[in-house]
Amino acid sequence: MIYKFLFPAKPDDTKVSLFLLAMRIVFGLLLMNHGIQKWNAFDQMSAVFPDPLGVGSSVSLALAIFGELVCSIAFIFGLLYRLSMIPMIITMLVAFFMIHGNDVFAVKEMAFIYLSVFVLMYFVGPGKFSLDRLLIKIFNHKK
Repeated sequence: MIYKFLFPAKPDDTKVSLFLLAMRIVFGLLLMNHGIQKWNAFDQMSAVFPDPLGVGSSVSLALAIFGELVCSIAFIFGLLYRLSMIPMIITMLVAFFMIHGNDVFAVKEMAFIYLSVFVLMYFVGPGKFSLDRLLIKIFNHKK
């Protein structure tokens, strides 16, 4: 038993998928919390929110809310998984390189952690416990 644990011949799909689901829930809820805070303070933040893309503070804030709140919900459920992750990754790229670009690493570390997790999760995929997997089954069944 310990041998199989230490030297698995192949990853167990169910265990890996449960791990990916847990990662989606944990990091999705954490990022979603940032989006909710921005959503609740939109009126106060919209005039002073950083505008690194030159689209205006209100639009920049709305884009950050979309990436952090709306896309996090899709990420958690595994719905349009990779498509929903693109705004999340872009938001963290902007936060790390533009908003906190000149800050010490300790200040921008959280954006780097999110960025790292989201990029890795993008390539791994959502696992079998996702709405995308359910949609694939439905579409393949209709053929």
